Amino acid sequence: MKGNSALNASSPDKDFRKIGIVGMGYVGLPLAVAFAESGRDVIGLEANPSRVEAINRSESYIEDIPSETLAGLGDRVKATDDYAELGDCEAVIICVPTPLTGSREPDLSYLESAADNLAEVMSPGQTIVLESTTYPGTTRDLLATALEEGGRKAGEDFHLAFSPERIDPGRTDFTVRTTPKLVGGMTPACTERAVSLYGQICDRVVPLSGPEAAELSKLLENIFRSVNIALVNELAQLCDRLGVDVWEVIDAAATKPFGFMRFEPGPGMGGHCLPVDPFYLAFKAREHDFYPEFIELAGKVNQSQPLFCVNRIERVLNDNAKPVNGTKILILGVSYKGGVGDTRESPSIKIIRLLRELGAEVSYHDPHVPELKEAGLSNSPDIGSALAEAELSVIVTAHPEFDWEEIIARSPLVFDLRGVTRGFEDSGNVTRL
Repeated sequence: MKGNSALNASSPDKDFRKIGIVGMGYVGLPLAVAFAESGRDVIGLEANPSRVEAINRSESYIEDIPSETLAGLGDRVKATDDYAELGDCEAVIICVPTPLTGSREPDLSYLESAADNLAEVMSPGQTIVLESTTYPGTTRDLLATALEEGGRKAGEDFHLAFSPERIDPGRTDFTVRTTPKLVGGMTPACTERAVSLYGQICDRVVPLSGPEAAELSKLLENIFRSVNIALVNELAQLCDRLGVDVWEVIDAAATKPFGFMRFEPGPGMGGHCLPVDPFYLAFKAREHDFYPEFIELAGKVNQSQPLFCVNRIERVLNDNAKPVNGTKILILGVSYKGGVGDTRESPSIKIIRLLRELGAEVSYHDPHVPELKEAGLSNSPDIGSALAEAELSVIVTAHPEFDWEEIIARSPLVFDLRGVTRGFEDSGNVTRL
């Protein structure tokens, strides 16, 4: 099977009647729904008891999956915390978190636990696919090693592949079905089985030469974004010193119909992939005495962007004869992107911490995040009251529910980190990044 070819595997493989999914979060639950909608039975393995109970009550905790959708699937989606229930599944897909440690190195403890537990209940002929983002070699060196305990061999006794998740929470124009699926198996037979599996729910499946190519492809996708976001964030810092409007510069460059791709500055990067992936690749590269300085620098720039934003907040307050200490600051949006409630690696958390260290009285309003446990804060439910009480409103996340005209009208001061207030140039109380 050629690594650069694409298969249109629209005909369902009747061998895949029951699918197991390990990890029912932002990746696992949409996958479960997609397979169930294709007529398959799905067993979702989830360690969080409240999630298990919610799924079995047909209640969704993911914005992209309405509870009505789960309810309509009936008994085709079932959640459990017992790995033994995965034993009779024809395929098992692993979608566990792969975060970073406090020292910004890969934390594969969730994957290691899943592999060890799965190895105890595997049945002959199963197809196992890893979707969790990781560094090249993880499928072969970690997962295959664990699953081959006891004399089993990938490609003979079971099939093993890597297929990177490409879920973009909150997005509706590209879905599980319409987003091309990359697949790289340990052997050609493994790849073929995985292609057949995903052909049930994806319009286009792209087979690669092996798991390492698929693992690295996912890292490249996100590091491409990370590097370009770092570039435009640095440009924003330079424009601040030069007294030039960075948004005007970006708008001007974007008029070029070729050779330029628009990226916009902001408070930093968040989510489960973009802030993490550069460090995963850098970790693996160092094992081979290679130091990807360009990639690591992009990660550092984006990690430091919240501090730049806080410095700008200090200046905005100073220009209006206000100190940070004791000032009531409202953070508008604390999730990592608009339209979702995911706060993983959200720059808002770091901004809130830094402002508190300076003595600010910080509150937040976010229609998607009722509680921000990382900061010990609860959502201010009434945005009108929250705006009235705040001395400065900081737009960190551009949720579609926000009414920018209302926010500007009700706020004494507004600092916009997302460029959403362009068009309100006549408002004298607005400052943009």
